[in-house]
Amino acid sequence: MAKTASISLPIEPAVKAQLEALYASFGISVTDAINIFLHTSLMEGGFPFQPKQPRYNAETEAAIQETKDILAGKVKAKSYANVKEMIEDLGLE
Repeated sequence: MAKTASISLPIEPAVKAQLEALYASFGISVTDAINIFLHTSLMEGGFPFQPKQPRYNAETEAAIQETKDILAGKVKAKSYANVKEMIEDLGLE
């Protein structure tokens, strides 16, 4: 069957490079991998896997939120002049 349609989607360059390397290790291209996913979706009648939200414990969830807040500029990240100062702040000394 001749290919007569294309799908174009934006993707982060770093993610694209990682995918290219991953699928190259299987001897296929990203396009091949997407086609496999799409054909398998048709055979399964939906996702060929169970989509799930990642589950993290409360401490990990808090760390993820803190990171998001730092990246959004809502919270100022701590910085230290040296390792000794950081260890003292953490109460490890």
